[in-house]
Amino acid sequence: MSIAMENRPPKGAGTKRRVLEDAVVRFAGDSGDGMQLTGNRFTLETALSGNDLETFPDFPAEIRAPVGTTFGVSSFQIHFGARDIRTTGDDLDVLVCMNPAALKTNIADLRDGGLLICDVTAFQERNIKKAGYDADPLADDSLNRVRVLGLEISKMTLNLMAARDDLDVTKKEGLRAKNMWALGLVLWLFDRDIEATKTWLSEKFAKLPAIARFNIACLEAGHAFGETMELPSGVETYKVPPAQLPAGQYRNVNGTEATCWGVAAGIYQTGRPVVYCSYPITPASNMLHGLTAMGAQFGIETLQTEDEIAAIGAAIGASYAGKLGMTGSSGPGVALKTEALGLAVAAELPLVLVNAQRGGPSTGLPTKTEQSDLFQAVYGRNGDAPLVVLAPATPGDCFDTMREAMAIAVRYMTPVIVLTDGFLANASQPWRIPDMDDLARMEPDAGALPDPFHPFARNPDTLARRWVAPGTAGGVHRIGGLERADVTGDVSYDPDNHQRMTDLRAEKIRRVAERYPEPRADTGPDSGRVAVLGWGSTYGPISRAVIKLRENDVSVSHVHLRHIWPLQNNLGQLLRRFDKVLLPEMNNGQLAAFIRAELLIDVVSLPQVSGKPFRVSDIEAAVMRLIGEMKS
Repeated sequence: MSIAMENRPPKGAGTKRRVLEDAVVRFAGDSGDGMQLTGNRFTLETALSGNDLETFPDFPAEIRAPVGTTFGVSSFQIHFGARDIRTTGDDLDVLVCMNPAALKTNIADLRDGGLLICDVTAFQERNIKKAGYDADPLADDSLNRVRVLGLEISKMTLNLMAARDDLDVTKKEGLRAKNMWALGLVLWLFDRDIEATKTWLSEKFAKLPAIARFNIACLEAGHAFGETMELPSGVETYKVPPAQLPAGQYRNVNGTEATCWGVAAGIYQTGRPVVYCSYPITPASNMLHGLTAMGAQFGIETLQTEDEIAAIGAAIGASYAGKLGMTGSSGPGVALKTEALGLAVAAELPLVLVNAQRGGPSTGLPTKTEQSDLFQAVYGRNGDAPLVVLAPATPGDCFDTMREAMAIAVRYMTPVIVLTDGFLANASQPWRIPDMDDLARMEPDAGALPDPFHPFARNPDTLARRWVAPGTAGGVHRIGGLERADVTGDVSYDPDNHQRMTDLRAEKIRRVAERYPEPRADTGPDSGRVAVLGWGSTYGPISRAVIKLRENDVSVSHVHLRHIWPLQNNLGQLLRRFDKVLLPEMNNGQLAAFIRAELLIDVVSLPQVSGKPFRVSDIEAAVMRLIGEMKS
């Protein structure tokens, strides 16, 4: 990991800073310890320092699990570096633990020789037993493989409160600021500034100036402690130089934020305002919050309904009325929307549904990531009801995928499902802000309606029917879930007509692929020994694994799918140029079964349903095993 030694020493220390190409840091503590906020602030300071980065927030499903228990631990991981960062990192370089339960659940991820920072104040007998330890792990030899920096963070936070008369806060309020003390120390450890966080605290607690002053004092105290302390043997300080990113204006976004901005850009491109209707569900709820905040300024109306069925019903009604209806949910909620999805297919109305997938089945693992709704998205409706399914690869890619979904929905008069997941929704990365003038705009429906008007007369290229809102002169027509006669749109029970309409709806979706780009390998050549095929948020680990393997002269390429259905034309031809195709996915092999059925390619499935992203090393090992089997 180390690549050089910088000449100047860290502030207040006599040792040199070790220059790293990349580093992985995780903050972990009780769900009331503010670890998500701490991680987000460290992320912002890291972004301001010019590093590329990717984050992984991980938190329990319970609103407030019992204090000190392992199932109440919340953590935030950030991988940052001077190079292109595509994953959240395999092994931790620094782990900050605010209590024994955080240590118990996270210590296995800290690499040998890594730095463990603990709040020893919390390591009391009661907390140690709650975490499942028989004895204090800081007092035996169980942590000998790592470097331990035990500090009385909570005690020093309270001492600061007692020592200064200008910090008028209660003991409870004071203890809440221990995360800022820890943040100040870790910012010093990596030679980060604290000014942006100080400004943010002043603004966040503008109506509570005493709280603002104390949090800022704790941040400064942690940073100053690092500057003045004598480093224990083996403990180092670090410097991660800025990454060489393409020129442009950047902001840090998570997948939910990028999706919301994609909606705004899609409105600009399609010329159609959006009505977003949803019912709260983890991890999709934040999309409702984000779009509501953007509001009328961007042509977005939002509606929180009483349930999932009402949400998609309202969205379909909005599309019928001439605005683009959208809805969002996760797997359990999408199950409830299924019948209405079939209505949108039958009525041939544009609709966009965002499914932020989570661990299942049923309520499952609400805050953990998974990709187990692919079958639900492609097949999960009664009758033959085809629609388009897309999947973004990274948090930033949610922006472009959302734009494409909206354009397809409007151009082909079809529902489109966008499969994000819990990781994409919450993970963040630097995102280059596009120039809106570079985004191609769609031409609106041209001219007056023909006389007579037939609601199911079709565009000869796309097979889409005309989108006609109520009140349009000469556009009176009936619509609904009953089968319609071709061209006229009259209710029809004729068997030949039903066959024709079923075939037309399927062919319309197949024609969407004509606008897709030609499939190519994302990394490596378009032929070779092994192709690692992926979709969705497996992009980062696959990409990094393939890059590392190719640096060691392994014949491997990375092919990644955004277009789940319809598949890209000629995808089968591309995959057949490789001897083997390995498919890692966070389910029990759904895309593998789908590719076998559609393309008759016997892909090698690498399933994982742990609720966590793939490790780069696991994909590397799977590729090498496959190559070894091919040689034997």
